[in-house]
Amino acid sequence: MRRVVITGMGAVTPIGNTAAESWAAVKAGKCGIGPITRYDTAGRRVKLAAEVKDLDVDALLGKREAKRMDRFTQLALVAADEAVKDSGLDLQKVDLDRCGVLFGSGIGGFATTEEQKTLGERRGFDSVSPFFIPMAISNMAAGQMAIRYGFKGMCSCVVTACATGTNALGDAFRHVRDGYADVMLCGGSEASITPLAIGGFTSMKALCESEDPSRASIPFDLERSGFVMGEGAGVLLLEEYTHAVSRGAAIYAEVLGYGATCDAYHITAPDPEGNGGAKAMLQAIADGGIAPEQVGYINAHGTSTPMNDACETKAIRLAFGEHADHLAVSSTKSMTGHLLGAAGGVEAIFTAMALKEGFLPATVNYRVKDEACDLDIVPNVGREAEIRYAISNSLGFGGHNASILLGRWEG
Repeated sequence: MRRVVITGMGAVTPIGNTAAESWAAVKAGKCGIGPITRYDTAGRRVKLAAEVKDLDVDALLGKREAKRMDRFTQLALVAADEAVKDSGLDLQKVDLDRCGVLFGSGIGGFATTEEQKTLGERRGFDSVSPFFIPMAISNMAAGQMAIRYGFKGMCSCVVTACATGTNALGDAFRHVRDGYADVMLCGGSEASITPLAIGGFTSMKALCESEDPSRASIPFDLERSGFVMGEGAGVLLLEEYTHAVSRGAAIYAEVLGYGATCDAYHITAPDPEGNGGAKAMLQAIADGGIAPEQVGYINAHGTSTPMNDACETKAIRLAFGEHADHLAVSSTKSMTGHLLGAAGGVEAIFTAMALKEGFLPATVNYRVKDEACDLDIVPNVGREAEIRYAISNSLGFGGHNASILLGRWEG
């Protein structure tokens, strides 16, 4: 089978408007959570979110083009432009029929749907924007990327709730490894800090209602009470190894394995025994041809909900046995909040950088130990550590489990 490497990365997150800025913030333990500014929260139970800050989309994409895109697509294209530029790929010198896109969003154009519903009620539904549908549909970020770069290979959209970004990365990995493409853009984007989206998650009691940013997204902490909504995008450019080497590309990390399972248990709750999550990790490890004991770090899904963190701990212990006590397992959602469909793309970038730089991200704002989450969660302060293999986990409503195995580049 062909080897697959990461040669380009781009990100827009609540802690940085590029991949480099976001990673520097992770190393510094910066938390991007604060009061919601995108709408008036008076009378609302949830006051905090992790918003992207000071991003001039019009300047980056052009005002006319940006106006015809939902925010999730805008963020996706900003991150994609960074990833393509970062890779050094010369679009004039590659076979565009062998370049594709596998990119998803858990919810898609939620803000556009809300806005156009309000407009339709006021002016009549035949008067909504002619761009409403192409702005709202979840596959449009993938389609816009393919159009922007002329990628004429497979272009598809993964929608698996909060597992979206990791499923997209894993599926793109297989597409390159199995010989269907030489280059794939992949990852996820989300922009759901809206009154209706926040209201929906609030009513199902999934969100933290604390007004203290330092006690809101607190994965693995006994006092955790729900996740904090975030927004952003994470894009990786995957490339077949010899294709990358032939053009002298810099390589961040190697994608080695992928696991995807379903709990088949409940529409929102994870399997309480962690069976599906454990199987996804073991599939990724077997796919990569290594032993579980060789994994040194896991970027956990770690949402800060009571059930997720305890069930993911069980999954890790089920998959790794005694080695779980020797693993570093942290949640960068303590800094970024939960980016839903974008989480897997962004967290894969952080995992690749952890391998490249030998640095384990912290789980910040951790205070109270929970015996049900008895792992080395790298509390509060990141640390240097030479690791060779790492896993990034994403788990989604509907029971979706996705794990990706990355290896430190030693070429």
